[in-house]
Amino acid sequence: MRDTGNEDGNNGRPGDDAAVDLAGALRRWRDRLDPATVGLPAGRVRRAPGLRRQELAQLAGMSIDYVIRLEQGRASSPSPQILTALARALRLSEPERRHLFLLAGRPASTTDRISSHLTPGVQRMLDQMRATPVGVYDATWTLIAWNQMYAALHGDPSGHTKRERNVLWRHFTGHRDRVTHTREEQARFETATVADLRSATAHYPADRPLRTLIADLRRASDHFARLWDSQAVGTHTMDTKTVHHPDVGPLVLDCDVLNAPGSDLHVVIHTAAPGTDAADKLSLLAVVGTQAMTEPGSGPFTGIG
Repeated sequence: MRDTGNEDGNNGRPGDDAAVDLAGALRRWRDRLDPATVGLPAGRVRRAPGLRRQELAQLAGMSIDYVIRLEQGRASSPSPQILTALARALRLSEPERRHLFLLAGRPASTTDRISSHLTPGVQRMLDQMRATPVGVYDATWTLIAWNQMYAALHGDPSGHTKRERNVLWRHFTGHRDRVTHTREEQARFETATVADLRSATAHYPADRPLRTLIADLRRASDHFARLWDSQAVGTHTMDTKTVHHPDVGPLVLDCDVLNAPGSDLHVVIHTAAPGTDAADKLSLLAVVGTQAMTEPGSGPFTGIG
């Protein structure tokens, strides 16, 4: 995502109290963030105690000019999309994210709407597990963040729309994928993900995009409609899946789904037993599969939808 400030509804004025408060908070959060935490080189002489403005702009996917305008109090109404990107780049906690939205004059998403905010713990997992493919999904099973190894294994999803990054949409509408399941694995996968979606409707009854996704899935897939109407209940367990990579060939990997405490995020981690063919291929992929990937400070990729 690139932003030069064009979405800003109010360019702000120096001295405006709200703009000054927002500017001060952004500078404090930027100054406290250790560059090594986000994968930036440490040990060099740095004028800034934390991140540089250019580094924050890179991590958030926006222009440095816009970051400067925000920190000088000259851009007082950033869009919710921009605020979400800043919250992720600055590794804000949920209370801090809500405060950021309030400072910008934007109501933070309420508890009856699905959140795509990454908790600090999940963010650290993405930052530190660089040799392991990790993808993070929201309550609808839409991919919202991933590391380089995930992109190298499954293909870079950064060019996909939000709908195209939804696991259920891709599966039930026949999008091409590198993953294959056995009949039993597929049945478990379908039952568990549909059950998760049904659970999300109970927790977020007012979330309109969720309702739209379900309605579109029912129209697009008779199989999904039957599963949805059956009220089948399933849970995620450690399972295996085969990923067919165009360069290193098929990898049979263990797939664990972790639920992040205090959120509805699903963290999917792919691993291989030591000494196996799949482990050797993952090691090779870590070398050749990430070379062409664009890496903002070697940190995670995030999808803003």
